Amino acid sequence: MLVPTVGVLAVQGDVREHLAALDQLGVGALPVRRVRELAAVDALVLPGGESTAIIRLVRAFDLLEPLRAAVARGLPVFGSCAGMILLAAEVLDGEPGQQTIGGLDVTVRRNAFGRQVDSFEGAVELTGVGEVHGVFIRAPWVERVGAGVEVLARVGSGCPGAGRVVAVRQGPLLATSFHPELTADARVHELFVRMVKERA
Repeated sequence: MLVPTVGVLAVQGDVREHLAALDQLGVGALPVRRVRELAAVDALVLPGGESTAIIRLVRAFDLLEPLRAAVARGLPVFGSCAGMILLAAEVLDGEPGQQTIGGLDVTVRRNAFGRQVDSFEGAVELTGVGEVHGVFIRAPWVERVGAGVEVLARVGSGCPGAGRVVAVRQGPLLATSFHPELTADARVHELFVRMVKERA
């Protein structure tokens, strides 16, 4: 695979920002709303946004089971903020019966840092990338990490929730609590593209 095609789930959230970051890296980037579009990509990004709205729209587009099947088959997926929640095996403080796509053996707490007014930015040391600027907007954090999950980053000292897990990887799945798509730094997306190429 020379140039992978990476889809961005395009039902709600930071779709354009992720597409722009992927374009910056020279990969084929496509919005995904239909099963046929999902079938055409080598990897997928689940964007930041509102996790309950995204899952409702995913069901409306008849994408939930195809997404679950794609993840089970080993499709590389990167979820940022709401995308982390969508990949999680278990969600705390979600809506009653909140569904996820799953695949990532973690428990996340929704809106863990507080409400919109409690959003913040700070430096995050990310394994395999280095220091990145973390934008945390009503962000989750990871409360439980399964045996096969690698912790890539924790909140730095001096920030709310210092020491909490905010980036993880499990095989072809990558998730961050923060929004790399809202910065001009494409290194997190570059890490994901490397994962996609390694998987191929």
